[in-house]
Amino acid sequence: MIKKRVFSGTRATGRLHLGNYFGAVKGYIALQENPDFECIYMAVDLHTITTPFDHHGLARATRDIILDYLAAGLDPAKAIITAQSLVPEHAYLAFLFSSVMTVARMQHLPTFKDKVKQHPEHVTMALLNYPVLMAADILAYKADLVPAGIDQEPHLEITREVARKMNELYATNFPLTQRFSTKNQAIPSLTGEGKMSKSMQGSFINLTDDLGTIKKSLALVTTDSGKGIELPLKGSVANLLSFVEIFQGKDVRIQYEKAYLDMGIRYGELKENLAKAIYKELKPIQEKRIELENKPDYVDNIIEEGAQKAREIAGKTLQEVKEKMGLIK
Repeated sequence: MIKKRVFSGTRATGRLHLGNYFGAVKGYIALQENPDFECIYMAVDLHTITTPFDHHGLARATRDIILDYLAAGLDPAKAIITAQSLVPEHAYLAFLFSSVMTVARMQHLPTFKDKVKQHPEHVTMALLNYPVLMAADILAYKADLVPAGIDQEPHLEITREVARKMNELYATNFPLTQRFSTKNQAIPSLTGEGKMSKSMQGSFINLTDDLGTIKKSLALVTTDSGKGIELPLKGSVANLLSFVEIFQGKDVRIQYEKAYLDMGIRYGELKENLAKAIYKELKPIQEKRIELENKPDYVDNIIEEGAQKAREIAGKTLQEVKEKMGLIK
């Protein structure tokens, strides 16, 4: 049986948070345990430099992503785990792929327009070419599937466009990669708006946060009087109860909802108990991470071996593309 390849990556812009864990990493773990899939997971540090970044801390941030991956349960015996920049075939393929994509097409992407508004002084060629590099990440392994949210669909359509054009022009055999959803939980932002995000200060809880830090984060969540006349609740209060359901169970949430319509919710008590429940979930991950931090050579070997395995696959793809494009005989 031919296994289906899966590729996914995380930008090195900060440590993994609860949204990453429940929304992506737990799904990655399920995929690595499924014998039908061959999984490749990376800290995509080249993507990190498409927007303003701290070059002094980039290598550390990249390693932090991989440490979080491993601590959360990704297994190097069952998946390729490494850093994107250690596989130079990605960048080489991205340049070759850029020859079939027009500037106008790339400028038309809504994600590019959003980043231009967000970083008007940093509109670089790297930013414009971000989706082509993403296509190279995926097509280097001829990945069939990418576990991603609906917000990534415009980028995946670029990947399919690159594949179609390369196949038509040069008779390559790239798959038309599809997005799919793993079983996951959407983790809301602590601010009450949207989902938990590294780019929104005050919206997230990191996997490495201790109990005190979690308590401080929850203490900043805006609440109301704790008593009202109707449900459902909205905004940050609704999000707090979503966290209660995730970490303490649906029955506990129902109790709080009943209290809201009756005697009222004591938010201080709710936040205290919720912080303890979140920390209980994260403690084994944090203990594993500390163990890994004390084994730097072991982690180095995982990253290096992952890069070697990835390069073996990506190198064959690059060789094929160079031959098809006439760069070599």
